[in-house]
Amino acid sequence: MTTDPEGVVPMPDRRLVDAGVVRRLVAAQFPQWAGLPVRPVAVSGWDNQTFRLGDRMSVRLPTAAEYELAVQKEHRWLRRLAPHLPLPVPAPLAMGEPGEGFRFHWSVYGWIDGDPVGADTVTDLTGFAADLGAFLVALRHADPAGGPEPGLHNWFRGGPLRVYDAQTRRAVEALGDLVPRDAVTAIWQEALRAHWDGAPVWFHGDIAPGNLLVRDGALAAVIDFGTCGVGDPACDTAIAWTVLSGASRAAFRSALGTDDGTWARGRGWALWKALIVYAGALDADPATAAEASRVIGEVVTEHAESGR
Repeated sequence: MTTDPEGVVPMPDRRLVDAGVVRRLVAAQFPQWAGLPVRPVAVSGWDNQTFRLGDRMSVRLPTAAEYELAVQKEHRWLRRLAPHLPLPVPAPLAMGEPGEGFRFHWSVYGWIDGDPVGADTVTDLTGFAADLGAFLVALRHADPAGGPEPGLHNWFRGGPLRVYDAQTRRAVEALGDLVPRDAVTAIWQEALRAHWDGAPVWFHGDIAPGNLLVRDGALAAVIDFGTCGVGDPACDTAIAWTVLSGASRAAFRSALGTDDGTWARGRGWALWKALIVYAGALDADPATAAEASRVIGEVVTEHAESGR
């Protein structure tokens, strides 16, 4: 989750609901499912709250008005993208209306079994990285005609990194000696210089552990396309520094066939997110701050080892 760096868009006013609201929404709008149990999932997410609806469905409810912008987009495009992809993606079953005190459109999806990516769920990280790269290549080959361009609906993923330049530099200043400022600044400037001038392609926009499902140790599905769009796909490479390393990072890049400029911009996306998370979590969330610091270290080390 990000904010507009120029201050045009305020921090989303997130409002959470409980299972009772979901039961009432389902009963009022989809009575055929009214008798099914509703229960929260273990990891619900930030942009949306997710609940199980029976054994075969899920309900996703945007937590703020800004996140509602993705609802109709997903319903329109996921059905078109799915046939071109080598792994399952969420299947929209129904779109709900505001009601029962809930202000936004919401969704019912088919449930996909799997566990989020983690050290205890992936048995072969290099194989996982290659499979993920192959999925993203297939996504990029889907017809982009009419697809959603970068904007508020996906927090400007797929657009130029410069939109986050001021925010990134403020985070570097706030962190001070907690980060290697010269190295971080040089990496960021390199990412800004690596302009993208290719034809727009589809990207996911949030390739993160919680959006990648694993079964039997292997990548089994990709979920949460709320930040998807057509544009520069560099944002989808950020996982190379947040989760992958060494051989798995190399396998991912090889599967993608990524050029130096796209890799540099992807490094910039990973660095931007880690810096703002680190700066925001310093006083309130030591564990999150430590993880962001680790990612920054990965970015700096990989950049140094690349000889750039």
